[in-house]
Amino acid sequence: MQYSLFGSILTFGAMIGAITSGPIADLVGRKGAMRVSSAFCIAGWLVIYFSKGPVSLDIGRLATGYGMGVFSYVVGLIPTVVLLLGLFFIPESPRWLAKRGLTKDFVAALQILRGKDADISQEAKEIQDYITSLEKLAKPKVLDLFQKRYLRSLTIGVGLMVCQQFGGINGVGFYASSIFDLAGFPSATGTILFAILQIVITGVGAALIDKAGRKPLLLVSGSGLVTGSIFTAVAFYLKVHLD
Repeated sequence: MQYSLFGSILTFGAMIGAITSGPIADLVGRKGAMRVSSAFCIAGWLVIYFSKGPVSLDIGRLATGYGMGVFSYVVGLIPTVVLLLGLFFIPESPRWLAKRGLTKDFVAALQILRGKDADISQEAKEIQDYITSLEKLAKPKVLDLFQKRYLRSLTIGVGLMVCQQFGGINGVGFYASSIFDLAGFPSATGTILFAILQIVITGVGAALIDKAGRKPLLLVSGSGLVTGSIFTAVAFYLKVHLD
């Protein structure tokens, strides 16, 4: 039960982090939000590393989950340290700076990102025009998502996320090492291959969006969810009935 709680409490932290990520990013900027995320992840991993009991393990796991929710990125201790240090060498998001009215910082950040010899005048004007137009629009509300014109897109988007969760991907990720051990496969090798596969699929998905658009990606994603769920279900069925 303690093992299960340790695995699942990450999701509770991620839920809280996801809810607060927007206000944090608006308040302290995109870099600031990533710093907050890195700080929570580093603190969580350190607590886990030096933990002496289940309570401190759960607290560290919760903090790590919160950081993941803010950054929406699965991280470990070393990557988060590298990320935190790296943030000191990159500029803040130009769009966020423009939105806050920090014109000089906005221009400087955009110039750094595009290169010191690049002509950024046109892009800077487009961003300023976009921010100005955005501020003139009425502030959207959550209930606006449930308008009839958004129903199809909302159903598809949320439906894929729900199906993904029902497919048990988080459970597989949390207990990957145990699953590989039970299958008689080296857990370390299996976990590394599992992570590499996720990275490859993410890259293929991004390439598919650029080449064919989002609709084919949704079809591939949906097919993958169905196929993966079937294989997982068959594997656990055979595990129960063949032992």
